[in-house]
Amino acid sequence: MTRRRIVTAIGILALIGGAITYVIQARDGGATENAVPVVSGQPMLLDGKTLFFRNLAPGPDSGKLAAVPVADPGTPRRVGELHCDRFAAAHGTAICLRLKPSSLPPLTEMLVLDANLHERHRETLPGTPSRARVSPDGRIVNWTLFVTGDSYAATGFSTRTGLYEVNTGRLVKTIEELAVFVDGKRYFASDVNYWGITFGADGNRFYATIASKGRTRLIEADYRAYRGTAIAENVECPSLSPDGRRIAYKQKTGPGTWRLAVLDLATHRITHPPESRQLDDQPVWRDTSTLLYPLRNPSGTQDIWSVGLATAPTLLIPNATTPSFS
Repeated sequence: MTRRRIVTAIGILALIGGAITYVIQARDGGATENAVPVVSGQPMLLDGKTLFFRNLAPGPDSGKLAAVPVADPGTPRRVGELHCDRFAAAHGTAICLRLKPSSLPPLTEMLVLDANLHERHRETLPGTPSRARVSPDGRIVNWTLFVTGDSYAATGFSTRTGLYEVNTGRLVKTIEELAVFVDGKRYFASDVNYWGITFGADGNRFYATIASKGRTRLIEADYRAYRGTAIAENVECPSLSPDGRRIAYKQKTGPGTWRLAVLDLATHRITHPPESRQLDDQPVWRDTSTLLYPLRNPSGTQDIWSVGLATAPTLLIPNATTPSFS
């Protein structure tokens, strides 16, 4: 095996291990003491004023969907009855990914939810939950799963990214048929993986990571034309800013290590917010100058942090992960 393939294998295995460990630790509840104020059995609503996340505070509500007001995230968290390993919401639509218990090989339930978090649609898909997003217009939900057994993957593992159109019911289980162009030429390879989709405000333009032959690239794509173009390298888990001007992402700094970076789409200038700790997730924009992201804490679970493009990071919500604004 070449050195490039070894590095790629290490990176993918690290991602898979992180995803599975993340799910197991969250469900086990982490530490034994809970100093986080939790109000259980609360109704949930996508009202545009709420920050949602997975509650990781130890106790019977660990792993359930929780919420705090965007304007006052320090208030006691409200916890409902919905279990999600990954959650995202936008414009009255939400997606919930959850690993089916005792499924071998792993299977994930993908739930599409309305503004009252009532189920609209459900699919069972192969793999382990990794990423989830909703287009800003609420019309498309997308996800990334880790899967095993794909014959083209040198490591035996790969990612699979799919889409579901809420209004039409069209299901795209994988975007592997997307026509991608690199340096002006149609790109073909047997080891292509996609992950981390983020949509523009129009619900048509989207960005995603494509990995092949030991390299990761950012593609900009037209959903209706089903065509994408590589526009940058070393970009993973992209997140488009609300004004459509910047991409926040994971920038690889070594095998299995990443840091937070921001790409200006007009100038292609890369900057780094003042956060140098290890990031292994898809960041979320709070506004055009502030990012949210989970980091592992000493208890083995995660906390949600906030950082400005030029201001120091602050702890926003302890024992929590998968932030999403409604």
